[in-house]
Amino acid sequence: MSRADQAANYILERMKSELHPSLYYHNVPHVMDVLQAAEQIGKSEGISETEMELLRVAALFHDAGFMIQADNHEMLSCLIAKDFLTIVGFNEEEIVIICNIILATRVPQEPNNLLEKIICDADLDYLGRDDFFDTGNNIFREFQQRNLVKDMREWNELQVKFLTSHNYFTQTSIKLRNAKKEEHLKKIKQLLQEKV
Repeated sequence: MSRADQAANYILERMKSELHPSLYYHNVPHVMDVLQAAEQIGKSEGISETEMELLRVAALFHDAGFMIQADNHEMLSCLIAKDFLTIVGFNEEEIVIICNIILATRVPQEPNNLLEKIICDADLDYLGRDDFFDTGNNIFREFQQRNLVKDMREWNELQVKFLTSHNYFTQTSIKLRNAKKEEHLKKIKQLLQEKV
C-alpha cells in the first residue's frame, strides 16, 4: 500500500469517528470533495506525480484539526499530519511542503506556489459549481451551531462579502468556475433585495 493510501485510510477512519456530528460541512464528504477537485486541478495544471502525492495527502489532512477544534484548525491539522506522516515514511522536507499546503487554506487565502494555489481552489471549488446552494446550506447550518450567524439574511450578506472578495488562483479554476461563481453572487444579491 502506498504512503498516500495509508494516510487516506488512517485519517478518514479517524475523522469518521472523531468529528462532531454538528460539522455539517467540515466532514469526510468535504474532504473527499476537496481531494477530487485537487486531483482534477492538479492534472489540468500539469503537476508531477511526486507533487500530486504531496497534494493528495495535504487535501486528506487539511481539515483534520476540526477533530480538536474549529479555531486555528489548519495548524492542528499540520500537527496531526506530522505525527502520522513520519511513521509512513515521509521525510522532513515533504512534511514541510504538505504543512504549507494545508496552511494555505486559511482564509484569507495567500498561496505562495502552484500546489498551494491548487489546494486553495480545490477547497472552495464549490463556489463555482451547481451544488453551491446545497453546500452553502450545510455551511450555514454549521455556522448557526457555532453561533457565527443568526439567520439566513446575515448568512447571505456574509456570502456576498466572501464571494466579492474571493479569487481563484489557477488558470483551471478561473476557466471552469469563475462564470458560475458570478452567477451565484448575482442570485444572492437579488435574494437580499427581494427581502428588504
